[in-house]
Amino acid sequence: MSSAPLTATSRLSDLDRHLFHEGSHTRLYERLGAHLETRDGLDGCHFAVWAPNAHAVSVIGDFNGWHKHTHWLRQIHAGSGIWEGFVPGVTAGQRYKFHIESNLNGYKVDKADPFAFASEVAPATASVVTRLDYEWNDGEWMARRKAANALDAPMAVYEVHLGSWRRSPDDPDRPLGYRALALLLADYCRDMGFTHVELLPVMEHPFYGSWGYQITGYFAPTSRYGSPQDFMFFVDHLHQKGIGVILDWVPSHFPNDEHGLAWFDGTALYEHADPRQGYHPEWSSQIFNYGRHEVRSFLLSSALFWLDKYHIDGLRVDAVASMLYLDYARKEGEWVPNEYGGRENLAAIRFLRQLNEAVYRDFPDTQTIAEESTAWPMVSRPTYLGGLGFGMKWNMGWMHDTLGYFRHDPVHRKFHHDQITFSIWYAFHENFMLPLSHDEVVHGKGSLVGKLPGDEWQRFANLRLLLGYMWAHPGKKLLFMGGEFGQWREWSEARELDWWLLQYAPHQGLQMLVRDLNRLHRELPALHARDCEPDGFLWTDVNDAAGCSFGWLRFDGAGGPPVAVLCNFQSAPRESHLTGLPVPGPWREVLNTDSRLYGGSGLGNLGRVVARPEPAFGQPASARLLLPPLATLMLVPEQWRPAERNEPEDA
Repeated sequence: MSSAPLTATSRLSDLDRHLFHEGSHTRLYERLGAHLETRDGLDGCHFAVWAPNAHAVSVIGDFNGWHKHTHWLRQIHAGSGIWEGFVPGVTAGQRYKFHIESNLNGYKVDKADPFAFASEVAPATASVVTRLDYEWNDGEWMARRKAANALDAPMAVYEVHLGSWRRSPDDPDRPLGYRALALLLADYCRDMGFTHVELLPVMEHPFYGSWGYQITGYFAPTSRYGSPQDFMFFVDHLHQKGIGVILDWVPSHFPNDEHGLAWFDGTALYEHADPRQGYHPEWSSQIFNYGRHEVRSFLLSSALFWLDKYHIDGLRVDAVASMLYLDYARKEGEWVPNEYGGRENLAAIRFLRQLNEAVYRDFPDTQTIAEESTAWPMVSRPTYLGGLGFGMKWNMGWMHDTLGYFRHDPVHRKFHHDQITFSIWYAFHENFMLPLSHDEVVHGKGSLVGKLPGDEWQRFANLRLLLGYMWAHPGKKLLFMGGEFGQWREWSEARELDWWLLQYAPHQGLQMLVRDLNRLHRELPALHARDCEPDGFLWTDVNDAAGCSFGWLRFDGAGGPPVAVLCNFQSAPRESHLTGLPVPGPWREVLNTDSRLYGGSGLGNLGRVVARPEPAFGQPASARLLLPPLATLMLVPEQWRPAERNEPEDA
């Protein structure tokens, strides 16, 4: 080991090491990994890696012919487990790995850098020395994003897998790059009225078919679509067009690939050694050891890295339920209880609270969003009240109940009335986002329009009804790409969406409806301002199980006009349908999903309904109207004067 680097001065201060080993360091990406710098007049790169159970570590790469015995690193701080060294002559763009020789069993392995800012294009696995310099031009967005991300703001999120949204027109097998995607996606979202995009994980992942959910590079955007600067341009451009960017982030598990985190220094360093704790049976991957302080520092640093260096506006945290429960996807005897004999993962709970406290402390104008599918209480409530501290939670119960209801033929829906009404019982227990996500259009589930009953016209009518119902329901909105124009085929990451369908009227009409829903969602505060507050919602007609119709009111809480919503889940129109309204006089029909513009039958109320001062359903006024088949209507008063609100007598 005689060929040592020129110098081995540490980048880690005593405070850095203390915070790292305490589990509270949130900026490790500034200390570990590969950092280009100048020392003693020589340009080069400082390398640092945590491998406490190694007896020797060297850095190998393009700069030394990948020779394992040329540049050995040293533990400058004895017992820290951090190996460091400065290698002169290293330049940006050169590839590298860490060669690790373990204290145990003669284990030797070449590992990618856990803190690498870039990686080779898969299937190659080396890390790439990279600078993160970029001149941002999104100051206007950053100044106002607190309002754009607020719980009282209109939030309509377009969920996107970058590799299959659009592909190269010259080669359908080749995905577009970050820069080309930025231009197309920003214009499309602006035209459609989406406020945010949410990207399936862009962190580096070796297996494209994992959609990014098997991550090896927690600090590197995948090089499949370009460089870190290309991805910065992507975020920057969307921000300049007024579109927020949310990233899927996966702290729940990681893959077993030899170059990745698994068995990093010959021991279960990032994971648990006991497979009952460290192996995920559903995804054949490793589970992070949240009880290890250094692992928490690694994950905290990854989360804040994207908010810091890439101006990301929110993190959707994947598979939170799998983190919370020790017995998740396990049979009896396949898991280890906590210290109190329970199934709650106490270390994961502490980590999630720590994560959210760190995010909202350092980036208070962003959001964290939990994908959590159980009844765990207070997921989106502050940690000081005993909650997990997330800003929002995906409403998985709403998604499953709603799609279950819609799968029934309309003639049978009267027997499943509570699948619609149940969501309001808990709609305000959390700050909910309503997802129609990628998970519902894969693995044999079919597309949204494909899973709905009836002939082609009825399927599209059902989907228009579903989207109208969703946009009128309390909660922020998320729709996976393709759902907005009625993609027929189940989604596949291997091809782009079937954009050619937009030459046909039903698909054009559906896309126009989503555009109008997003416009109304922005323009009518009653549809978004109190998404998370019970005073923003009031049933008017909730008991018409036989007729499969529902009516409710949305309020903005600031004296603005309410929105009356009526849904007919039957395939026959309802003539002279009675509904209660808060004020008499004319009401405009601002949305009718059965409009011919959207591909419907054209039944409706000629754009206007007149309410008489005759009480109904607990409201001081009422109107009789035509309720079209398989349709959602929205009405707003032409002249609004608030009247006293009463609870409906039969609610």
